[in-house]
Amino acid sequence: MKYLRIIARLDIKGDNLVKGVHLEGLRVLGKPEYFATNYFEESIDEIFFQDVVASLYQRNTILDVVSRTINKVSIPLIVGGGINKIDDITKLLKSGADRVAINSGAIKNPNLISEAANIFGSSTIVASIEAIKNKDGHHYAYYNNGREHSGFELVSWCQRLEKLGAGEICITSVDNDGTGNGFEIDLVKKINNIINVPIIIHGGCASANDIIEVSKYNIEGVVISSILHYGLIKEISSIENNSNYKEGNIVFLNDMRDYNNLNPINIKSLKNKLSEEIRLRH
Repeated sequence: MKYLRIIARLDIKGDNLVKGVHLEGLRVLGKPEYFATNYFEESIDEIFFQDVVASLYQRNTILDVVSRTINKVSIPLIVGGGINKIDDITKLLKSGADRVAINSGAIKNPNLISEAANIFGSSTIVASIEAIKNKDGHHYAYYNNGREHSGFELVSWCQRLEKLGAGEICITSVDNDGTGNGFEIDLVKKINNIINVPIIIHGGCASANDIIEVSKYNIEGVVISSILHYGLIKEISSIENNSNYKEGNIVFLNDMRDYNNLNPINIKSLKNKLSEEIRLRH
């Protein structure tokens, strides 16, 4: 098993870290900078901040989150949400982002990818895809946090994004997001070896075994969230006053509900298990 980049995704709504299922039903989990700092200290490879309502509400508050985090971590930051023009990218890079993730903006204006790649370099541009499997058996690209159908079939859209100059492609399985059902292997098989730029996969991871399973395919990294957040949530909540959260659903925080079929794990334990798997395979 080759080394996989382990990337923590933090979905942001307002000032809060949130998490949902199928990108819906967002529940507040805490302040993102606390989680990001903890993941950095546990040696996460990268952190992916995604403003999940920026495109929908035509607002972008993630600059403040990045600014509060940048002095506490020294690992690559990917930032997405509400990126529709070159100026949006410039502001994010100045705030501390290393790369930007573009989804809705690329669907509405594919030339944004090529223009951004020419200005900032392909390595700075991550094309983000929210994939849903339709009744015809094909996966399609969606946007606005999985609410809007682009009409673009997944494989052909990936190939087009590569030609436009995207340096990396991140694919989220909306069907598996937040479910703890594991990565969507059917989706992974469809995009395996179809393009030359790195692909990272997100959505559904519930255990280290899910990462080991998906490592059999030609991907560069995995993006994980629930498996990390729910393992840390009680510790974070104990040092915060939940009444400070002014926006969003804090019922989960207040009730400390069960984690369904997730097996929360910290990053050090996860990397140790992956290293052991590599040793056994060789």
